[in-house]
Order: sequence, then C-alpha cells, then structure tokens
Amino acid sequence: MDLTLESDEFLNGFDHLDCHTVKSNTIDLFSLKINANEFNYTSLQEYLIDPLVNYSLSRKVRTEYQGKPATLSRKAREKFLDYLRNRGELGELLLYCFLESHLKAPKILSKLELKTSTSHYVNGADGVHFAKLDDGNFQIIFGESKTEESLTTALSHAFKSIFEFKNEINSSGVSKSGLPYEKGLISDHLEKETFSDAEKSFIKSIIYPKRDNKFEVDDAFGIFIGYEITIEDADRWLPNSEFRKKTQDKIKKEIQERLSHIEKKITEYKLFGHRFYIYILPFTELSKTRTKIQEEITK
Repeated sequence: MDLTLESDEFLNGFDHLDCHTVKSNTIDLFSLKINANEFNYTSLQEYLIDPLVNYSLSRKVRTEYQGKPATLSRKAREKFLDYLRNRGELGELLLYCFLESHLKAPKILSKLELKTSTSHYVNGADGVHFAKLDDGNFQIIFGESKTEESLTTALSHAFKSIFEFKNEINSSGVSKSGLPYEKGLISDHLEKETFSDAEKSFIKSIIYPKRDNKFEVDDAFGIFIGYEITIEDADRWLPNSEFRKKTQDKIKKEIQERLSHIEKKITEYKLFGHRFYIYILPFTELSKTRTKIQEEITK
C-alpha cells in the first residue's frame, strides 16, 4: 500500500528541532518556521490544503472524482467543516500529516472516514496507520491527538485516552469502543473502499494476524500534542536570528523537562509493550490560532 500523501512538502513548513528517545519511544519536536519574529501560520495553512483532501475523503471518493481537483477540494472542505462542528479536531489532521510525511506510515482509515452518521462520530482512535519495520514485522498505529494550553496536561490526557482505548473503557457511556471494536470497524469498512483485493488481504492480515503469516504485528500509537507557548513582547524586538534561537531553545527546554512525565505516564498506565510515536508542536494563542487555521483551510 502506498502513502496517501503524494509528497512530504507538508514538512517544509517546520523546523525539526529535536528527536528524543524514551525507552524506545520517539518524541519528535517540531516548530513552525519563524518569519519576522512570528510563527508562519499562513505557510502552515497552505501546506494543509492538499493533505486535507486525502485526509477527509476516502479512496473511493477520490477515485470517483479523479481529474476534478476543484470538486474534490470543495467536498473535502465541506466534510471537514462538518466534522469540526461535531467536535472534530485540527490536531487529527496534523497527526495524519506527520505520520504520513515524517514516519512514512500509510493511512488505512481516518476517524472522519469511520463516521457512523452526521451526528455521531466513532469513539476511539483519531485514525489508523501501519508501519513496516526494518525486521520485516509490522505495527498498526492508532492515532491520538490533544491540543491544550498546558503541555503537561495534554500529554496526561493523551495517555489516559490511550489507556481507556486499550482497555475498552468509554467515559461517554457507549459500550462499543476499544481496540477489538476498532479493528472490527476497519475490517467492515474495507468493502466500502477502493482497495485492490491484494490490499484488502494485506490489511486484514495485519488486523487479524494468521498463524501462517511470516511476520508479527504489534499495536502502536501515534500521538500529536499541540500546546500553547508564551512569547514575551520584549523578545519580539530582538534581531531575527536571536529571536529564532531564543524561541527554539525555549521550546527544546520545555520538551526536555517533560520527558520524565512521558515515561511516568507509560508506567502508570502499564503501556510498556507499545511503541509510541509522539509529535509535539507549540502554538501562540492556541485557541484563537487553531480556530483561525480551521477557518482558513475550510473557506
């Protein structure tokens, strides 16, 4: 199966500041490109327009409207806007983009595609991807995204959600949730997609491994964390190069100080055997900025 993103241009909007490893789990720290002492949100919006189509629309719909980019774009914007009105999250789109463009983990299905009706969205993973490892084995990667002002709180809530998802605990009271239910939804949804027979067979083989498989499959998790960073007005007067260095050093320090918290949460929830791919991105004025980006990419 190929990646659904045709290029990794999305990554051009960022600086990759650091990559940490905590007990074999990777934490990749990104910062938006800085232009004239401000994060370049306009550039991010531009880089999200094309991925929005592949994230929001199924392969079947994209095949149906192949050669009609304007129609595809309109349908994607309409569907994503409807999703946002039903408690969808910009972070889910960003997680999809990072998993495909940086980790090179193809999307199987997005949470938006697993929508069961216009008013009820499936509880569970914020998308499902897979990755082939160097040893020939595979991982099914279930997505979880949190955008909150506090970095520590966002991390805590992400791991709590993953714990509940793994253990089929649904705080909303809906009984159907968790890993087995999610895998069943994926399997049921395959017939509605334009996967080839070989692709369907492959996906089923990693969702429900067979004894004659020549590879192993483990459940893993991709996490996107968006949090709020405060930049002092006095710093905005700094020369561009000094501002860029000071801001990026501050971001690196904030993440470095949370590495022990990540390990603590994995231990607390006994998630030891799972591999985590964590992407962290700071925003200024998080709530206002998130709303503005969502408005711009759905115009």
